[in-house]
Amino acid sequence: MKYSDRKKAVLMLSDGSFFEGLSIGAIGTTTGEMCFNTGMTGYQEIFTDPSYSGQVMVTTHTHIGNYGIHADESESGRVQIAGLVVKNFSMLGSRVDSVIDLQGYLEQHGIVGISDIDTRALVRHLRSQGAMNGIISSSIFDQAELTTLLSACPDMDGLELASRVSTAAAYTFGAEDAPLRIAALDYGIKTNILRSLAARGCYIKVFPAKTAFADLQAFAPNGYFLSNGPGDPAAMPWAVDTVLSILETGKPLFGICLGHQILCRAMGISTFKMHHGHRGINHPVKNLLTGRSEITSQNHGFAVSMEDAQASTRVDVTHINLNDGTLEGIAVIGKPAFSVQYHPESSPGPHDSRYLFDQFVAMMN
Repeated sequence: MKYSDRKKAVLMLSDGSFFEGLSIGAIGTTTGEMCFNTGMTGYQEIFTDPSYSGQVMVTTHTHIGNYGIHADESESGRVQIAGLVVKNFSMLGSRVDSVIDLQGYLEQHGIVGISDIDTRALVRHLRSQGAMNGIISSSIFDQAELTTLLSACPDMDGLELASRVSTAAAYTFGAEDAPLRIAALDYGIKTNILRSLAARGCYIKVFPAKTAFADLQAFAPNGYFLSNGPGDPAAMPWAVDTVLSILETGKPLFGICLGHQILCRAMGISTFKMHHGHRGINHPVKNLLTGRSEITSQNHGFAVSMEDAQASTRVDVTHINLNDGTLEGIAVIGKPAFSVQYHPESSPGPHDSRYLFDQFVAMMN
């Protein structure tokens, strides 16, 4: 499709805010929770991150699509976002080893999007008003009909999505003769997490989100991993039960993002829906154990209560966000178990936090 051939598209938010632009991706209609990512690179990794399931992505960087799609840079087997909103959209990917342009990629995956709107104004609105649902359409333009369709979109608060994006069957990753074995629960796991563990001498078996503890234990792992993923951790009591069983084994446990929230809930610490979430690759976090700060990659709309964690006798707070003081990491007292809210596999993002994988491997050794 040529740039000049694109059709009209509209975006409407649940508070009635209305934007007109041009269609990108597939022609159609989509709904989801509006969120924005401040990263300047890594759009392919962001779009394929299962943690974004059910969300309409707004990119704050002004140019999206300019380097196309690379065969090895997806974080899952498909595009996970519900829709896409950008300022300037490139129909051509300039990178030599690009396998397809972003327009064709979005069409392949049936993703509806809109470009040529004032994303700066949109992001400022979401920052001030908070997370809300939205609808994009390049086929329906009547606002009354759009309102009706948008009203059927579920709120993220209370929504369980991890089991929907999880693998349907267990699979393995890495060298079978690796010295360490990890049982990983897939709540929406990213491929670069598996690469990061395999590169450190781990053989990983990835299990569906609702796998019984006995099946995890049958793999005879040296440690357990709780992955990132979408949705509300409070809607996953079955995951908390599994984590409690894992902790009783005394074997090392590492959780990232949603996995961090599940571990905290297993420790009796509450979680909450954030005003507009943390999504980007430049969030400063302080490691309270070392006194050092790191720039991190983040993607979460729920967080763990700092007040509950500080009052707990079961965990130590290990990391805090330097932008807003929110909780970014904990360690379970008396157990080889820890977790962080951010993404140390950093795909995309800086590599400041990859020491956490080394820490997990050291625990298992």
